[in-house]
Amino acid sequence: MKWTFVPAALVSAGLLAACSDATEKKPDEVRPVRVITIGVSAEPNTVSYAAEVRPRHEVRLSFRVGGKIVERLVEVGSKVRAGQPVARLDAADLTLSAASAKAQAASLETERNLAAADLARYRELREKNFISQAEFDRRASTLEAAAAKLDAAQAVFRQSANQAGYALLVADSAGVITAIEAEAGQVVTAGQTVARLARKGEVEAAFAVPEAQRSLVQNATDLMLTLNAAPGKQWKAKLRELSPAADPVSRTYAVRATIAGADEDIELGMSARVAVTAAGAAPKLEVPVAALYSRGDQPQVFVVNDGMVQARQVKTAGIAGERVVIESGLKPGDVVVAAGAALLRPGQHVRILQDK
Repeated sequence: MKWTFVPAALVSAGLLAACSDATEKKPDEVRPVRVITIGVSAEPNTVSYAAEVRPRHEVRLSFRVGGKIVERLVEVGSKVRAGQPVARLDAADLTLSAASAKAQAASLETERNLAAADLARYRELREKNFISQAEFDRRASTLEAAAAKLDAAQAVFRQSANQAGYALLVADSAGVITAIEAEAGQVVTAGQTVARLARKGEVEAAFAVPEAQRSLVQNATDLMLTLNAAPGKQWKAKLRELSPAADPVSRTYAVRATIAGADEDIELGMSARVAVTAAGAAPKLEVPVAALYSRGDQPQVFVVNDGMVQARQVKTAGIAGERVVIESGLKPGDVVVAAGAALLRPGQHVRILQDK
């Protein structure tokens, strides 16, 4: 057998050529995508918000003096009338203070009466010129001082008597007790909330709106309230208050709407929905939230053109539900990848899926 030797360089070249053929670049994968065609749309005429029925006026009842609560006379949900007792403090110390002030006032009243009698006698002596005018003026000043001290003592007594009366906490108006924040046996300070009272009268729907929909609520032409507990019934509502500042946690704006014609079906704390209808909404461009992706700090979308995707920077103007409002970067008629933008790369070929 005759061996033939092939130069190593030729062998290496042959191997490289074989590898090159084996690893020849494959064509780009054509990824199927779903798209939307950008069109000018108007903000929805009606948007529904979850709400809660709240009282128009809710008062925090508290004692005007501190002390130990010995009795609580109402429960959550109790209907009270104006002047009805709600809770009572231990009034022993307050009663003693009032009694002391009363005794002090009685003592000073005796001194005032004595000074008045002395002045009457000295007036007679002065008329007969038995005493000097200076002595008479001194007795008159003594009476004035005694009268002033008596007035001060009587004021202290009235104040102490009032404080003794403050040991009984009463409702200042008719309504419903919505919360209890102190119990019998607890020592409270003056002004500390004991109970919350929803005054009888107007009731409201309280809800929150995102920043992008504040104008819709401000321009509302109609507000309709429905209750989860009373399907099929509706009540008209009127916008009363739209907070000028966003909640620091939820970044939403608090709204209060007065419920017109509220009846017995509407109870405090009920879950409700408020449908807000506004006219004259401005046209806008929107894309789904999933169509956006970021490269750095700039949001982008993929626009489909001739079967290929190209990245395009956009400027957003807030969120409306599950869609993002586009301020600039797109125009009506653009075909945008609706979802999965993060899985694509610029220049990649795509195949548009048709909805069945």
